[in-house]
Amino acid sequence: MENQNYKNHRRLVPMFHYFLFALITLVLIGSFVNLYKSIGDHERIYSADLIVSLSIAMLFSFFFMRIFALKAQDRAIRAEENLRHFALTGKLLDTRLGVKQVIALRFSSDDEFVELAKKAADSNMSAEAIKKAIKNWKGDYYRA
Repeated sequence: MENQNYKNHRRLVPMFHYFLFALITLVLIGSFVNLYKSIGDHERIYSADLIVSLSIAMLFSFFFMRIFALKAQDRAIRAEENLRHFALTGKLLDTRLGVKQVIALRFSSDDEFVELAKKAADSNMSAEAIKKAIKNWKGDYYRA
């Protein structure tokens, strides 16, 4: 596996992000076409409405399954980084740090983590700025 760095740390799963999303979009479009063609046909309109409703539910499910998994993972990362900071300093992370900042800090090595966390809290650095400031990148190969 290639070493992770700022340029390649984002993770995309092509079968999920591209193929499944495209398939759901096509099903949704097809369901609307079917509904349009069913207008005036009292035998097909109920089925067409049902297919549109299911297609919309599938689209919402696609987005929510991703959001819920990432939220749970973000909580775990926040706890892990809080523990790491406590192990290194004897103190919890600064409460001024937001979740996105803490998630960005997870890529820093132990040598620069404490200093970077303090700098991020004091100057309210963005997550992108934190990632760019990391000198010794520590890969996170398990993020969903």
